[in-house]
Amino acid sequence: MLSAIATRGEWNSDGGELSQDEVFDVLSNRRRRFVIHALKRSEDPIEVSELSTHVTAWELDVDPEEVEYEDRRNVYSTLQRTHLPKLEEKDIVTVDDENLVRATPALRNLDIYVEVLGSREIPWSLYYVGLAGVAAALLLAVATGTPGFAAFTPLDVGVFTATAFGVSSVVHHVVGRRARLGNTEKPPELRKVE
Repeated sequence: MLSAIATRGEWNSDGGELSQDEVFDVLSNRRRRFVIHALKRSEDPIEVSELSTHVTAWELDVDPEEVEYEDRRNVYSTLQRTHLPKLEEKDIVTVDDENLVRATPALRNLDIYVEVLGSREIPWSLYYVGLAGVAAALLLAVATGTPGFAAFTPLDVGVFTATAFGVSSVVHHVVGRRARLGNTEKPPELRKVE
């Protein structure tokens, strides 16, 4: 399940900022997310045919060498007719006469985070709310002298809370790096979830 997409707007080449709604609109389509992922991973322009091969491979969960012509042709056609023009309209990519697709500075600077959750995972935001609730309950138990917690001081609770939030944020950072478009071989939403 694709849970959330967090982005920050960037200036496009004509000086207009991509609004959050525009970015979400562009990212609302899986093929466009795959195109963005491929372009963010590549230093050089990508031919539309090569791009369609990568997108098809990700959609079918196969290696690019295993992509068949008929499957790639369908993706190639929709990229040409629909998705690349939409990305060009928002000044996220350019497509030249030789069918080379280039990422614009707006795309290069756009940081796109995709939170993908398995059926038994919770979003990080809910995790932090729960952690804050545990810390508050622990502090209340220590402050009221609840049996089993009377031996602890508020300083102990503070150390526990700071440590728990610190370790959690380091883990969140490491996991978050893998969840950014362009940071891994496959798009984040294709990682195996249980």
